[in-house]
Amino acid sequence: MEFKKNDLVTVKIEDMGHDGEGIGKAEGYTLFVKDAVIGDTVEAKVMKAKKNYGYARLMQVLEPSPYRVEPKCPCARACGGCQLQFLSYDKQLEFKKNKVQGNLERIGGFQNLTIDKVIGMENPFRYRNKAQYPVGKNKDGEIITGFYAGRTHSIISNRDCYLGAQVNQEILNEVLAYMEENHVEPYEEESGKGLVRHILIRNGFRTGEIMVCLIINGKSIPKADKLVARLRAIEGMTSISLNVNTKRSNVILGEKVQVLWGQAYISDYIGDIKFEISPLSFYQVNPVQTEKLYGTALEYAGLTGKETVWDLYCGIGTISLFLAQKAKQVYGVEIVPPAIEDAKKNARINGIENAEFYVGKAEEVLPEKYEKEGIKADVIVVDPPRKGCEPIVLETMLQMKPERIVYVSCDSATLARDLKVLCRETYQVEKVAVCDMFGNSVHVETVAKLTRK
Repeated sequence: MEFKKNDLVTVKIEDMGHDGEGIGKAEGYTLFVKDAVIGDTVEAKVMKAKKNYGYARLMQVLEPSPYRVEPKCPCARACGGCQLQFLSYDKQLEFKKNKVQGNLERIGGFQNLTIDKVIGMENPFRYRNKAQYPVGKNKDGEIITGFYAGRTHSIISNRDCYLGAQVNQEILNEVLAYMEENHVEPYEEESGKGLVRHILIRNGFRTGEIMVCLIINGKSIPKADKLVARLRAIEGMTSISLNVNTKRSNVILGEKVQVLWGQAYISDYIGDIKFEISPLSFYQVNPVQTEKLYGTALEYAGLTGKETVWDLYCGIGTISLFLAQKAKQVYGVEIVPPAIEDAKKNARINGIENAEFYVGKAEEVLPEKYEKEGIKADVIVVDPPRKGCEPIVLETMLQMKPERIVYVSCDSATLARDLKVLCRETYQVEKVAVCDMFGNSVHVETVAKLTRK
């Protein structure tokens, strides 16, 4: 049977899709229902009908699943950030494990792989050390901040995200009070007018240091001393700055940072490695799980102190510096020049002298160093963006024939695709670990260990 738009149907949810949506059938017709979880029986309204399947909106839960939980956040359904907050945490981990396993089987063709371990969180809330809050106005003209509703630029007002640090609410209260008292207008995307675009907050979980950076559509803010006075009173405040972004685009950060008070950076640790973090620095948002993720990568690398290691897509050198503790020599490659400057600085801060860093595309630097300078690799670690490794990177790794490859991935679909190439002739997948870095969301990190056949 086919359905049409606005039809109300009763659906038993039997599975969940990659984006966390419930999947069920109504009279043989497949429907994808956002916010429904496996085991639910729901009433849903058809929003988009294709010939063999459709998309529907959850209207009410008729029979809740045994895995359905009450979300902590009142904005969980409206906000686009937490696709799985209605699902019990143990079931979230099962969902993520199945997602990785499914991609490895379907895309990679690996039929007999078992997941070595699933690394969950002790508490899947309050784990983010960074948050970026857009600022705008509601229909009554009041200044609001929060997060965008899923797939929109409509702000859901929320000053207390349960994934972020509790102090963030106090910070947002002070910034918005300053704006209201001093008639500072939020940025308006449609007209390009207004001043404050976003509020960036970073927390050093180990150090207790706090950074606040206002992203502005201008070069300065009025009565900056009033804002500084408010924020300085918050315990742990270390850095208050402005980031200038006058471009008409949805890119959040501009290139120029102006310090209003305190340092230009905060410090934090992953394991024993200390990092200095500026508003522009890339830094993992979940330091507790990052330590576990990198610990697994280090375990899979099997270092004895004699190895030459290449770390591709190295960012600010987080994995590189972890590896350098156990390797003879580490070479890091990253396309973003400021990230490499951060990597070199972080190596100096930690007294690490066996790590070198190169600016450039991994697909250019690695072949050049291998072909022209004959630099070898005993172990190669890759942590590429969501699109995975460039084909030439995979080809060069196959030519270099390191004893082990450790692949850290934020997208198990492109991971499966790349592992298929690497394992065609030369390598085999020995172990795979799933690490939950983003509790209550559908995102999952994976680490795979490859050894030569």
